[in-house]
Amino acid sequence: MKIIVSVKQVPDTSGKVAVNPDGTLDRASMQTITNPDDLNAVEAALKLKDETGCKVVVVTMGPPPAAGMLREIMARGADEGVLVSAREFGGSDTYATSQILAAAISRIGVEKDDIVMCGRQAIDGDTAQVGPQIAEKLHLPQVTYAADIQKTGDTITVKRMLEDGYMTIKVKTPCLLTCIKELNTPRYMSVGGIFEAYGKPLATFDYETLKNDPLIDPTTIGLKGSPTNILTSFTPPQKGAGMMLEGADKASCEKLAGILTAKHII
Repeated sequence: MKIIVSVKQVPDTSGKVAVNPDGTLDRASMQTITNPDDLNAVEAALKLKDETGCKVVVVTMGPPPAAGMLREIMARGADEGVLVSAREFGGSDTYATSQILAAAISRIGVEKDDIVMCGRQAIDGDTAQVGPQIAEKLHLPQVTYAADIQKTGDTITVKRMLEDGYMTIKVKTPCLLTCIKELNTPRYMSVGGIFEAYGKPLATFDYETLKNDPLIDPTTIGLKGSPTNILTSFTPPQKGAGMMLEGADKASCEKLAGILTAKHII
């Protein structure tokens, strides 16, 4: 059994967002971090590894420096890393990205007992589309918004978070799960893990490696093959300082009501 975890290196959105003239993010000018939800997927995979002794493979699509992120995740406990990187893949939207990642995961191999995991969504696009699209292209059953994961034999029991409650679903492996932050608390790297990470295998899949896969069509990958067009992207203005009213007496309540009335809230 192995678990393949798809992760993404994203811009640190706490800073200024830079945009290229073609509408894509200028990632080279921004600090990057590992997408937070993806770390929850990594932790879920590592917990199953602790329980079952399975292998955990992390895969990402990005420029060559994204290899450093994969090393960090291997320092947390993952066994192997795969970097999917080529100029032909640059500028891909969610549709094109899922095509490429599905081809990469297919090359890694998804066997009967395997699981593919993704974070719920990335903080740069917030679409929550890539994980489900990968599942569709690999013809895998999928369960999204996993808040708890239990494995018994070839059956995965997932507690799925909804807006108004929870849904429990049982699914057979192989399958794809998307994970939310409520699922767990990601572990940190250890000193020993950092040393071990640089002895673990890290493969690179470029265009030549994947071009023969049926999903890799030059007309549906990269910027030119992406059907989504970004009209504009910007950093939202910071909110002003809030107003604090202290006290629970009648005067405080009347003051609050007056402020809300003046703003036409009530």
